[in-house]
Amino acid sequence: MSPIQRRLGFLVCLVTIVLAVLDTQIVSAATVPIVRDLDPAHGIARIPWLVSAYSLASAAMLPLYGRLCDVLGAKPVFLGALGAFLTGSALCGAAPSLGWLIASRAVQGIGAGGLMSVTMVVIAHLKGPEEKRNGGAAAGGFVAGGAMSVGPWLGGFLSQHADWRWAFLINLPLGVAALLTGAVVLRLPGAGRDRSVDVPGAALAATFATALLLVTEWGGKQYAWTSPQVLGTALACAASLALLLRRRRTVSEPILPPALFRVPELRLGFALQGLTGLALTGAIYYVMIYLQVARAVPSSSAGLFLLPMAAGIMTAGVVTGRLGARGRSERTFVISGSAVTLAAFLLLADTGTGTSLWQVRGALLLLGAGFGQLLGQLVQLAQTAAPAHSLGVATTAGRFFQTLGTALGASLFGTLLGRLYDGPGGIGSLAALRGAERVRGVAAYVSAMDTVFLCAAGIMLLCLVLAVRLPRNRPAPQEPGEPVREPVPA
Repeated sequence: MSPIQRRLGFLVCLVTIVLAVLDTQIVSAATVPIVRDLDPAHGIARIPWLVSAYSLASAAMLPLYGRLCDVLGAKPVFLGALGAFLTGSALCGAAPSLGWLIASRAVQGIGAGGLMSVTMVVIAHLKGPEEKRNGGAAAGGFVAGGAMSVGPWLGGFLSQHADWRWAFLINLPLGVAALLTGAVVLRLPGAGRDRSVDVPGAALAATFATALLLVTEWGGKQYAWTSPQVLGTALACAASLALLLRRRRTVSEPILPPALFRVPELRLGFALQGLTGLALTGAIYYVMIYLQVARAVPSSSAGLFLLPMAAGIMTAGVVTGRLGARGRSERTFVISGSAVTLAAFLLLADTGTGTSLWQVRGALLLLGAGFGQLLGQLVQLAQTAAPAHSLGVATTAGRFFQTLGTALGASLFGTLLGRLYDGPGGIGSLAALRGAERVRGVAAYVSAMDTVFLCAAGIMLLCLVLAVRLPRNRPAPQEPGEPVREPVPA
């Protein structure tokens, strides 16, 4: 590819990252108009499926996307994922009923599974010999932070001043332009030597991920943890995981190759991605609830508190890119990112009913700075350590474990918060409390929330320990088809 083609291809990748980050935030702001228009009688009970259908389909596709990248090449998989996302967006925008919309969100999620993961594989191929490190992570972090800051405002604007369908249709102009440009300018490595795809293994991985996400979504919310629905889904989750692990030992090219887990950078990196997703999943959610319930900040203004976090992500992307170009390793940024995120959670754990809102903004700034380092550098670490013929699998596997960690974090922290809350009524009735009961309820909620943030800080302490254990020596470059070689830890 010529330099101009590389720049255009890189711009296409950045646009897809914007679409991926914006979509969930814009849609979450439009749920009330959607229910009012499509199903005012029973729509509230079905709203969770707007999010679940998207996240279930996205997570289920991740392992398959990685293998397809290594077998078919990144370009057709990237264009296919973007095409599926745009098809789902168009179907969502034309939905005549809530059931149609939920099914269309699943189609959109199938494509979304590749927007962040396969896009990073494409960026890895686009880098020139002089920019092998950190350039994609820097720009990706900067753009993701910018989209995060614009998302809440754009979602609120569309829900108030335009039809809710534009929350989906807004994807089409940019997405179609990115699809056509990518089809013309991208010139990436083609099909790999091994054309086999472990379809049964991919189905087992999808079943495991779907069942796990359903257990975390249903347990303690729609159904009791001991209900037949949750127990049956948990049994299906355990059975599919056992069959997946057994299949990895019996097929030549499994969907998640065991050889990758023998590389220290990949093994520790996958664990770090899962733990990072586990710790960060509830941070934004609980802070937003705190601002609205404990500090009476209007919902329209609460979203502005995400601006410091977005600024932290953007700054971390720029700084890590420049320092990485000067020779700093991914290990350095993973250690510093874990430490900064740990400090942010400790600061959030010190939040009370009268804490200065500037302290909350400062904690979110630190959280963004730490997360911004981990977000890009863990992907960069996986791509650097993986053999060339497994670049796609290694990249999407990290995203897969992060998604599973996020699901577990949402469930575990939600359950923990409910058990720790000892105020009047339940957490769900907190907004309806008045007078002295409300004061006691808010104090109890904030105390429980602080404990949850302390647990998140403990998880980030474990991340810091694992980050320090990352080998100092970088693995030697490997050609496609070579066996995975383990670098010697320092």
